Parts: sequence; structure tokens; C-alpha cells
Amino acid sequence: MVDKKKGGDKKLKNLEKELEKCEKLKEEYLAGWQRCRADFLNYKKEEIEREERVKEYAREKLILKVLDIYDYLEMAVENMPKEMNDSQWAQGISQIYSQFSNWLKEEKVEKMNKMDKFNPEFQEAVAEVDLKDKKKGEIAEVLKKGYLINGRLLRPAKVKVVK
Repeated sequence: MVDKKKGGDKKLKNLEKELEKCEKLKEEYLAGWQRCRADFLNYKKEEIEREERVKEYAREKLILKVLDIYDYLEMAVENMPKEMNDSQWAQGISQIYSQFSNWLKEEKVEKMNKMDKFNPEFQEAVAEVDLKDKKKGEIAEVLKKGYLINGRLLRPAKVKVVK
């Protein structure tokens, strides 16, 4: 009977060792799974942010292309002969311009305020001119208006600067 008890103790110790090994393996697998899950959640978050950046980039690229058309439409409205103001054609052009302006406002696009002094952060100097009545570095003429989107530069203004 003593042998049976010793054999049972040995079997119990072996089972306890086996259980301990299983517990360690379980903890290791659980920790690995938790790391993998956290990595996946981080990846998912980063992917959503990347998609948003791609969408924003595509939106800004579209708006940039459309701004040239808007500039010419604005020029047409501003330079419309007075005798044409009452025509349906002129009213239609003015309505298109108004809707275009509202759409740009909805998209958080705004014209840059006119600046007197050249600022390379917001303007691109395309020419230098000599003018007696203005100081060096002042803007002589705005050739193309600049625009901001959500308070950031979308398109710099193209200007002539006094030498």
C-alpha cells in the first residue's frame, strides 16, 4: 500500500507540474493575443486617420482646380457692363457665382485678406516692378487671389512686388 501512495503522490506532482506548464502557456498565449488585439486596434485607428487625410487631400485638390474657374466667374461678374445687369443672362451668371461662393464657404474656403506688404508665407512674387509712390516690398498688384481652407493656406496669392 505504501507503493500505491508513493505512486499516487508522484502522479499528483506530475499533474501539478503539467498544470503549471499549462497555466504558463495560457498566460503567454493570452498576453500574445492581447498584444495582437491592441496592435490591430492601433492599425485600425491609423488606417481611419490615413483615409481621412486622403479624403481631405482629394477634396483640397478638387477645390484648387475649381478655384481658377471661380476666379474667372468672379471677374466676369465684377466687370459686367451696367447695361447688361438686367438681362437674364447676367442674372444667371450672378446666381451661379453666388451659389459657387456659398459652396466655397460651406467647404471652409475663404479669400485671403488684402495685404499691403509682401509675405512669402501667403504670397508668391511673380514679378518685381519700379513704382515711385510705393515702398520696397509693398504689393503693387494682385494677379491671382490667394485662398485659405480651415485657416490654412490653400493657394498663395500671385503678386507683383515693388523693388
